Amino acid sequence: MEFRRINSLPPYVFAMINTLKAEARRTGADVIDFGFGNPDLPSPDTAVNKLIESVQNSRNHRYSLSKGIPNLRLAVANMYERRFGVQLDPETEVINTIGAKEGLTHLMWTLLQPGDTCLVPSPSYPIHIWGPIFAGATIREVPIGTGEDFFESMKANWEYSWPKPRVAVMSFPHNPTTTCVDLDFMQKVVDFARERDMIIVHDNAYADIGFDGYDPPSILQVPGAKDVAVELYSMTKSYSMAGWRVAFLVGNAEIVAALAKLKSYLDYGTFQPVQIAATVTLNEEPEYPKLARDIYETRRNVLCEGLNRIGWEVTPPRGTMFVWAPIPEPYKDLGSLEFASYLVKEAGVATSPGIGFGPGGNGHVRFALIENEERSRQAIRNLRKALVKLG
Repeated sequence: MEFRRINSLPPYVFAMINTLKAEARRTGADVIDFGFGNPDLPSPDTAVNKLIESVQNSRNHRYSLSKGIPNLRLAVANMYERRFGVQLDPETEVINTIGAKEGLTHLMWTLLQPGDTCLVPSPSYPIHIWGPIFAGATIREVPIGTGEDFFESMKANWEYSWPKPRVAVMSFPHNPTTTCVDLDFMQKVVDFARERDMIIVHDNAYADIGFDGYDPPSILQVPGAKDVAVELYSMTKSYSMAGWRVAFLVGNAEIVAALAKLKSYLDYGTFQPVQIAATVTLNEEPEYPKLARDIYETRRNVLCEGLNRIGWEVTPPRGTMFVWAPIPEPYKDLGSLEFASYLVKEAGVATSPGIGFGPGGNGHVRFALIENEERSRQAIRNLRKALVKLG
């Protein structure tokens, strides 16, 4: 059978590393896994206990609201005012999505169609690139990372594109490059979009994961942002609720309404006990994101200090739960997939090959901060033995 949309997808390179991990573990090897950004921290007790209570109530077993129950949307609005100083109307400017990945993909179907053009960072989280493509749009890749001026590149790509891009996707702090921005940057982006009638979609997945005193901004803090911008906020990293699939799209009311209309055809919303548990967690656990952030910062310090100590030079990130590590010079010719494979086989350390995030990532591998300090130190010892060319 022919599956034209699926057959056009390139091989998922992360699956290749997963296969190597599985093969190594079958032989009894201990693989220290920094590959998948899957939070290992437990979800808040508040969320777990409220879920148990709610799921025992049979009234919550029925279809829910695809845009999210009213109390959940109110809790999000209150959190945004508390966290960012941004006022949101929970009726018109907040919608629940079944995770940020689903939310972004469905949003692209809402905003784009064949013949449209979308600006996306490169390298980037795969769905930021493929979401617009699934909607039939053409993408223009905007370089991001060390030494790149993302805003200037975005302007140049807009100027030299035809048709002119209708949408720009951004995500700061950025996965995988860990690039961080400030409010002045967000102001420039909003002003640029308003002048050119372009929509900005900001995936704020790491809104609460900033280090060394850095506080990641929301694009909605910028005056005029609601005219052109929407933002995705997820409970995955901030509240360690990855498997719960709870996220939100907030901002421009017309875009929120358009997504709500599409979702009314596609789903009946997140399971209601999960929504209730998320509501209570947002209201009663405002300090949890700071606890998670502090753990990731400690892990970042241990990993980066260890890598630099063995001669693998990395720059500690200011945000995200990742370290974007350039392949050491003596191993550069391997490329990211072969180098990541080498690390699994020779060091028992799994990373994500940069090429999986787009062509611009091939000179790097990504470490996810999902192993504790003791395991990270063991990984450093393994890497020191395996990377003999580092001396």
